[in-house]
Amino acid sequence: MKIDEIQIRVRYGETDQMGVVYHGNYALYLEMGRIEWLRKLGISYKSMEENGVMLPVVSLSINYKKSAGYDDVINVKTQLKNTPTAKIEFDYEITNNKGEILTTASTILVFVDMKTNKPIKAPQYILDLIEI
Repeated sequence: MKIDEIQIRVRYGETDQMGVVYHGNYALYLEMGRIEWLRKLGISYKSMEENGVMLPVVSLSINYKKSAGYDDVINVKTQLKNTPTAKIEFDYEITNNKGEILTTASTILVFVDMKTNKPIKAPQYILDLIEI
């Protein structure tokens, strides 16, 4: 399945008193990876919402292996797990510049019709882009 990778420099405000990235910030890094994965495919959250589709996270699993600290450059690898249905699943791997795995994670998001607030099948234009 399609894979994308981005780099992020850890900002001071993302760290805690111990000088390491606060655990809650990893969810933001995953979102950044996912948004760029979609953008590089030709899809934006903004255009999906303008077309009446939102994509809320319904499941998030994170495994912490090592810490990242202020000013570290981390790599977020985002991979589509399988062909979307009413849900879309991603796996992630966050590494440091030495290639050491810092975090592994997975998310499940559901395609939701903004008018009815009910799950729907993945829009065909998204499925078409994934198949290219």
